[in-house]
Amino acid sequence: MAARRALITGITGQDGSYLAEFLLQQGYEVHGMVRRSSTENFERIEHLRDRVQLHQADLLDQLSLIQLLRQVRPHELYNLAAQSFVPTSWAQPLLTGEFTALGVTRLLEAVRLVDPEIRFFQASSSEMFGAVDEVPQNENTPFRPRSPYAVAKVYGHFITINYRESYGLFACSGISFNHESPRRGKEFVTRKVTDAVARIKLGLADHVRLGNLQARRDWGYAGDYVRAFWLMLQQDQPEDFVIATGVQHSVQELVEIAFDYVGLDWRRYVRVDPALFRPAEVNSLLGDASKAREKLGWEPTVSFEELIRMMVDADLQRYRGQSSPAS
Repeated sequence: MAARRALITGITGQDGSYLAEFLLQQGYEVHGMVRRSSTENFERIEHLRDRVQLHQADLLDQLSLIQLLRQVRPHELYNLAAQSFVPTSWAQPLLTGEFTALGVTRLLEAVRLVDPEIRFFQASSSEMFGAVDEVPQNENTPFRPRSPYAVAKVYGHFITINYRESYGLFACSGISFNHESPRRGKEFVTRKVTDAVARIKLGLADHVRLGNLQARRDWGYAGDYVRAFWLMLQQDQPEDFVIATGVQHSVQELVEIAFDYVGLDWRRYVRVDPALFRPAEVNSLLGDASKAREKLGWEPTVSFEELIRMMVDADLQRYRGQSSPAS
C-alpha cells in the first residue's frame, strides 16, 4: 500500500518542522512548500532534508498553488504558513492580510479546483479571541480580534468554514493557543527570554528589554500541538477544535522560571520598555480544550516549567557551540 502524502505550507517554521517529523514517524511521504527567497533558512528542517521533498510556491500566487497541488497530489494539506508575528502586523497590515487571510482562500480554492478530496487543516489562533468575553475560551467563544494579525486569522478561520459548508470540503481549523519550543523564533517573548537568559548566564549580555510583564497566556509545547493537527484530519467528520493546556501563566512567571533555572535574580536583568507594549493589548488568554480531549483523545505531555527549561537548555547549548537538532 502506497504511503499517504502530506503537504505542509510553512514547513520551515516551528510547527512545520515538528509536524514533518511527526508525519515521517507515521510513515507519510512528506512534501513542503517554500517561498523563493534570496536567503533560504532551512535550519529547523536541516536534519530532515533528505527525507522531505520541498517545492517552491507562494500564498500570494494562485497559479503556483494550483500547480503545486497537481504535482504533489496530497491526501492531507496542512496550512501553517502565515505572517505570524503580531507586532509586525501593525507595521505591515496589508501584507499580513494578503498572506494570513487571502492566502487561505487561494489555497482552499486550489483544493476545490484540483482535488476536493484533499483533507485541509487551517492553523487558526487564540489571538482571534482578543478582548475576551468569557474565560476560558472554547470553540463557541466570540472573536474580538485586537491586531491586524488576529483580524486576518479570523478571516482565514471563517473562509475555511465557508468552503467546508459551501463545497463539502474536509476542511477544519485548529484554534491553537500559544505553543513554544527551542525552535521558536527569537522575536517571540518566550524565546526572547530564554535566549537572553542563556546569553546573560554566559556573560554575553547584561539585560533584556521586555514589554507587558502582566500579560497572561496559555502556553504549551509545539511538539504536542502538531499531534492534534494530525488527529483532526483523521476524524470521520471535519470539525474545529481549540488546542490548549488549560493552564495560564504571566510573562513575569515565564521570566522568573527561566532566570531561576540558571540561578539568577531576574529583577537585576529585566528592563520594562513601554515601546514594546502593543497598541491594543490582549491581556489574558486561556483555552478550554475539552472537545479535543474528548473527541481526539489529545492531551498535552509537557508542562510549562518543563518547556521553559527545555528552551533555556537548548539556548545554552547553542551559545556553548554544542548545537544539535533541538527538541
